[in-house]
Amino acid sequence: MAEALRAGRPLDRVLVARGAAGTRMQEIIELARKTDTPLRFEARDAIDRMAGGAAHQGVIALGAATRYADLEKLAETAKLLVALDGVEDPHNLGAIIRTAHAAGADAVIVPERRAVGLNETVAKAAAGAIEHLPVARVVNLNRTLEDLKRRGFWIYGLDQRGTIAHSRVDWAEPTVIVLGSEGRGLHELVRKHCDALVRIPMDGKIASLNVSVAAGIVLFAWKERNSSFEADQS
Repeated sequence: MAEALRAGRPLDRVLVARGAAGTRMQEIIELARKTDTPLRFEARDAIDRMAGGAAHQGVIALGAATRYADLEKLAETAKLLVALDGVEDPHNLGAIIRTAHAAGADAVIVPERRAVGLNETVAKAAAGAIEHLPVARVVNLNRTLEDLKRRGFWIYGLDQRGTIAHSRVDWAEPTVIVLGSEGRGLHELVRKHCDALVRIPMDGKIASLNVSVAAGIVLFAWKERNSSFEADQS
């Protein structure tokens, strides 16, 4: 574990059992903090479950499929960023990364807590797109949205209570499209940071779509509008 941290191996997070102590444990904790690897203290039975019966001595690391990108640099030239408000299913995250890349997004933003990271399942679901589309991880999504607003980005949240149909949005650039988590959608504070709330009009009795399906509909609506604008300008 300490060797992996020193070598800079991509790690999604390090989990330490509460109450675990010792020189070796303290070294791992300090290395995680020094390398900005997310560090969580969990109950020992939770660590046992995640270890799946393997010996862990009170600490385990979850590997990442690739390194996270630097959002500060990406935001300097980005036209479209896709922010995810707590997507927890790795298959959904992988599908969104794949779709975002196909739609011309510059990066995907994921929060550090209560969200899936870049694990191997995500990489497989992304079908190679994870190698081409940067993914940035942020500590606080609300503060990130505030910062992006100061940089001139327009924030659009996908929400079924939105007032604008996705096909009628006059997307301003640079753009951030925010997608909510499975089941809960956007958190209230995240919703308040949005400049506009966009909805996908639907028939039938089902009130919402899978987040990765909804992402595809909205991202390609942005792509179509952006392509039309560029054609008009040429």
